[in-house]
Amino acid sequence: MRFAIIGAGLAGLTAAYEIHKADPSAVIDVLEAGERIGGKLFTVPFASGPTDIGAEAFLAARSDAVEFFTELGLADSLVSPSEAKSQYYAGGKLHEFPAGGVMGIPAEAPTEAPEAPADTDHPFDWTPGQDISVGELVRRQYGDEIVDTVVSSLLGGVYSSTADDLGVRASVPALAAALDQLAEAGEQVTLSAAVKTVQAQREATKGTSETSGTSETRPVFQTFKGGYAELYEALAEQCGADIHLDSFVSAITKNAEGFTIKGGGEGTYDKVILAVPAPTAAVLLRDVAPDAAPHLRAIKLASSAIVGMRFDSSDGLPDNSGVLVAVNEPGITAKAFTFSSKKWPHLESRGGALVRASFGRLGDEASARMDEDLLVDAALDDLLTITGFDGRAAGLSEIFVQRWFGGLPAYGVDHIATVAAARAEIAHVPGIEAIGAWAGGVGVPAVIADAQAAVHRLIK
Repeated sequence: MRFAIIGAGLAGLTAAYEIHKADPSAVIDVLEAGERIGGKLFTVPFASGPTDIGAEAFLAARSDAVEFFTELGLADSLVSPSEAKSQYYAGGKLHEFPAGGVMGIPAEAPTEAPEAPADTDHPFDWTPGQDISVGELVRRQYGDEIVDTVVSSLLGGVYSSTADDLGVRASVPALAAALDQLAEAGEQVTLSAAVKTVQAQREATKGTSETSGTSETRPVFQTFKGGYAELYEALAEQCGADIHLDSFVSAITKNAEGFTIKGGGEGTYDKVILAVPAPTAAVLLRDVAPDAAPHLRAIKLASSAIVGMRFDSSDGLPDNSGVLVAVNEPGITAKAFTFSSKKWPHLESRGGALVRASFGRLGDEASARMDEDLLVDAALDDLLTITGFDGRAAGLSEIFVQRWFGGLPAYGVDHIATVAAARAEIAHVPGIEAIGAWAGGVGVPAVIADAQAAVHRLIK
């Protein structure tokens, strides 16, 4: 059996590994258009040690991901963050995030906010399964201020989109499920009631974990001591595939013998997995599954840029894990800062300070495309304005700028329905699957689980 996997990011490498595990005799070609493996996982060799300039943590509460990393032999490489908390910057000042809540949405309506609705947190009609933007939901219940400061700053750090660009069902699924639950039970549906439902469910889960003795050993987030390169290199070594770099695929066709990959693979393949962004999948599927293309093209992508900076001194850098910036904050270009050496003890032990500045949200291509010198200056200027830390005076010893054009899908309203429609069309063509963050959801564990599920469908 011959398999072609297009894309050597996390999704593609995971798929190759799963195929090899299920059928060690399978012939697997991984075709990567770029010059490196890993996709949006990218560990850079700073002089002080390996440093992630793409994703930098995963949700360790996902036990399936931890088990997967253990299977790969990486359990001893997992490290946990410090107890440092993040802050948000709004109105020219730093603020603490409100305790509790869900993605910055508090459990009580902020009635003291000047722009809060007069009839705050009133009951509203909700049909189980429906979707709405996070921004619309929170604005009409709690007002504009909480959306533009707390909620959008948090969501922007995760999804590179504002609350108004994100659907509740795809980006805050626990909240959508709680709204469904209230409606199905015939109870009054309000935002505060839904948030409290999520909180109660989390407490119940925590209590169950404590009973089993696991809650003390598993933090919410973890990362790899040597960066995400440990993960994508382990997958490449263990997947049994031939990985071809600089292998651009232009089209896929199908005949009675199987699939032919134009511009990349050699010969005919029995099965094909597309591990590429949705718009790229739309182009590659134009011959074999043309009706999937409109759905795939409907998924928007957000671009971003990361400026990784190492300073000789950490004096004056706040003892926080980072800062998220409110939408349209005057005079500020960056959307977030991660104080990596404050967040991760293994990085702090290297000495000095390691800071990541993030730029770009959905619809904002300008900051991601800024001249590199201007981008670094903006990072240093914004860091000084927000925190008072003078990076130039601290000794800027290393810089790395990485741009992620179309790096993150925007999980808009009806995103889940759009993905389902695209996959339904692809399913009409036996032997082909399409995977990635656009389909499985944001975050490393979600991408891994989606790739595993696709392989199981393909080889069952």
